[in-house]
Amino acid sequence: MTMSLKTRLVLSSIALLAMVSAVIATATTLLLNVFLVDQLDSRVTSAAQRSTTAAGRPGTGPTADIGVAFLLFPGQAEGTFGARVHHGAVRRAAILTGTGTVLDVDAPPLVVHVTDVPITLTLGGLGDYRLAAARAPDGDLLVTGLPAEGVQATLTRLVAVEAAVTLGGVALIALACTVAVRLAVRPLHRLASTAARISELPLANGDAVRLARVPAIGTDTRTEVGQVGAALNRMLGHVEEAFAVRHESETRLRQFVADASHELRTPLASIAGYAELTARSGEIHGPQTTHALRRIRSEATRMTTLVEDLLLLARLDAGRPLEQLEVDLSPLVVDAVGDAYTVAPGHRWLISLPDEPALVIGDADRLHQVLTNLLANARTHTPPGTTVTTSIHVEPDRLTVRVRDDGPGIPQDVLPRVFSRFARGDDSRSRRAGGAGLGLAIVSAVAAAHDGRVEVTSVPGDTIFALVLPVAALRC
Repeated sequence: MTMSLKTRLVLSSIALLAMVSAVIATATTLLLNVFLVDQLDSRVTSAAQRSTTAAGRPGTGPTADIGVAFLLFPGQAEGTFGARVHHGAVRRAAILTGTGTVLDVDAPPLVVHVTDVPITLTLGGLGDYRLAAARAPDGDLLVTGLPAEGVQATLTRLVAVEAAVTLGGVALIALACTVAVRLAVRPLHRLASTAARISELPLANGDAVRLARVPAIGTDTRTEVGQVGAALNRMLGHVEEAFAVRHESETRLRQFVADASHELRTPLASIAGYAELTARSGEIHGPQTTHALRRIRSEATRMTTLVEDLLLLARLDAGRPLEQLEVDLSPLVVDAVGDAYTVAPGHRWLISLPDEPALVIGDADRLHQVLTNLLANARTHTPPGTTVTTSIHVEPDRLTVRVRDDGPGIPQDVLPRVFSRFARGDDSRSRRAGGAGLGLAIVSAVAAAHDGRVEVTSVPGDTIFALVLPVAALRC
């Protein structure tokens, strides 16, 4: 069972107090018991001496007194027990009543073994008695005793008082410890609160952020917690500087990519145009020249697509707003799947659409590009004959577009970075199985720009890309 530090400190304090109180109470009870028993033994010894004195008075012998008349000797206390033992047999046993008479009682057999050293015996319904024996002048053994009830009652009251005091003390200490520990751990709560606020910041996007700091009251280096708070503030300062440097570097890189992509569009268009113009000039070219022109046009087209993708990513990274119009995804899915079938008729393309419109707020062109990229990814990385199913599922608060295929799946080492830029499953970085590795990165960036997300799960025979977007009603 996991407990907080505050709870552990309070429970430890309570357990320690209870242990100390138990030891003190036990020692006090034992010492008081010894003291009271010693007092009682002294009284029992005095009573036994009075008994022998009474039995030795003139005119009191075996023929005159064969009973317990020694109990009537002045000084004997009420409740005093007396027994006369003659040759190992109890001749008579009685106790002294409050009226000054004796009342016969049954004596236990062990009475005959009592010596001058006081012992405790239970006398039937009379309870425990402390007994001592002395020899009478006539040779009989006179056993005299006093009830131990007073000692037991005193100890019982002491134990009750100790228990009440211990419970009260534990309750007070628990309350005091709770307050004290709460005050003591308050600086730790400040540290935890600061760390919690930092953990909620979007640090993964690389933007420069202002990190929270531990308040000055929690950075007093004269205390251990203050030393931790001061060290945490210094660390946060370094982290903040690192984020600022990284943000500046990424900003420069994004600007360079955007500028380079923008500048490359014109020469690439010129290259493609001149290649097309040369091919249509009517001049007779040899096979090698014709092939070279065809390759120039193909590579110029592919390079133009790459530049457009880079430029789109740079604009999304810069936070350029997209169009915010109501878009029905169902026609976009139909168009995208139709285009995919035209390019790869060897695959089996299926569609599952809801009866109601699948409305979102966003940029229709960019969302169409997302669908095209997802289907192109399925087409490129699966063999002919693969079934690719595109479906839309509408929920009250979100809309999910799933592209599912029964191809070989995505390698598990590639899956965590499948939405990264320039990420491809082909370790050799060849382009036989795909493009530059920006298609899924664009899918992720466009989804994020629409306040959505894209997810992927993949095992051999079942790969699912899920595009999750807020429905239009919640974004109006």
